[in-house]
Amino acid sequence: MMVPLALLVLGGLAAAVAPRVLTRSSWPDREPVLGLWVWQCVVVAVLLCCVLAMALSAATAWQAVRDHVFAPAPRGVQEAYALGSYESGAGVVAVLLACGGAWTGAMLLREIRDARLRRRHRRAELRTRAPQLPGEERTEGDRLVVLEGERPDAWWLPGTAPRLVITTAALRRLNGRQLDAVLEHEQGHARARHDWLLHCSAALAGGFSRVPVFAAFRDQVHRLVELAADDAASRRYGRLTIALALVELNEERGVFGPCARPRGLVPQRVHRLLSPAPRLPVARRMRTVAVASLVPLVPLLVAFVPGLSTLR
Repeated sequence: MMVPLALLVLGGLAAAVAPRVLTRSSWPDREPVLGLWVWQCVVVAVLLCCVLAMALSAATAWQAVRDHVFAPAPRGVQEAYALGSYESGAGVVAVLLACGGAWTGAMLLREIRDARLRRRHRRAELRTRAPQLPGEERTEGDRLVVLEGERPDAWWLPGTAPRLVITTAALRRLNGRQLDAVLEHEQGHARARHDWLLHCSAALAGGFSRVPVFAAFRDQVHRLVELAADDAASRRYGRLTIALALVELNEERGVFGPCARPRGLVPQRVHRLLSPAPRLPVARRMRTVAVASLVPLVPLLVAFVPGLSTLR
């Protein structure tokens, strides 16, 4: 039972400490894609701690589970875990972790269902506001839809037939290069499949709102995906172009000026684009990727060390 307890302690420390360290660091704003990767590695490590602790606790509590878990292992590995000493407490831990896993799955399914309903509703609204005209043939390759609207706006509608929607007010406010930058921003979201990352983070935060790492993961994902898409657009059209496009699209929404929210994301994005910090050196980026990739291996190492020690 010592290994499941060690995994739970490790997962609890990661869930409590990692959000404080990452949210106080400034480098993710300079490297949002790298920041997203680090956050994903931390969350995967926490989930692995829970899954491995559940499997070993269940193996401690029930012989049938033990036989299945250790069936592929060589002789002597099972004895290295000393599983027969804490059956009663292990069963409670295994059931609680299994309930947490089932709840996580239910939250993810709910998030996917709600996203599909929202997407279906928006597509129905899109068909109402932009109906197919008599004699018009619309194919799956038609990805751009222009809507009549007084508010400048543009958004990507994901799905099997993705659509990029832009209002006529946005077409009037933006010049050609700014419009191309906005389109590139939205296509950057689509290429990186940011919608799936947003769904997963929302499901974890919705199911476990009191777990710091999941709540911070959701908030940071919402912020970092926008910064990453800004960078994708600025690489082709320049930072000034996408910054001016953001101002044109959001100027009438009250996000700028003395009455705006002090921590609003759009003003931060514009300031970041106009006053860019230098990117991290390549060597540091590579080290960060390597270290983050090793984080999910730590729970695996803790779980398999007793068994591997018998194979010497």
